[in-house]
Amino acid sequence: MQKTDLIPLMPRQPAPELRVPLAGGGHYDLTQDSPRLFSMIIFYRGLHCQQCQAYLNELEQLLPEFDTRGISAMAVSCDEASRGEATKAKWGLAATRIGHSLSLPTARRWGLYLTEGRPRPSGMSEPPFCCEPALYLIAPDKTVWFSAIQNMAFARPRFGDLIDGFDFLVSKGYFTEKECVARGEVLTLPGQHGQDNSNAP
Repeated sequence: MQKTDLIPLMPRQPAPELRVPLAGGGHYDLTQDSPRLFSMIIFYRGLHCQQCQAYLNELEQLLPEFDTRGISAMAVSCDEASRGEATKAKWGLAATRIGHSLSLPTARRWGLYLTEGRPRPSGMSEPPFCCEPALYLIAPDKTVWFSAIQNMAFARPRFGDLIDGFDFLVSKGYFTEKECVARGEVLTLPGQHGQDNSNAP
């Protein structure tokens, strides 16, 4: 069986660095992003993916809802600059920050699945490699709070569900009166050699 360098990111652990160019100019740097609650990073497959287009169009419509809740958003793919620019223009993503030129090593550090491009007899060609979908919420201290990583294009987290989840937590006093720590933080199973669950609540 072939080995892989794919390693998942753990909740409450530091997120990898992420600095990518943006369509329209400038760069996105996670270390410089400072929303009140979370940085939401959406990894999408690329210009060839119609499901990505529908997903990011939904995000575009809901950006004000995330902004009012203290959540910034940025979407990024492994597409080269010209395809990133085309994504923003052709998909009508005037308000959404679109990153491009995500390197394969960086994609791996973020725990993403990668797919080799496949020839298409018609329609938009695929790049040599594309990352499969993922969505992360990164806390202000730059640790992982939420992650959803997939190897297929469908069944992604719905943005409306995320908004409903935030509203429910806020109604219970989280983020205002009490802390809402990330779940799934256990690093080793009980009884394992070298056990260290010091970051458990």
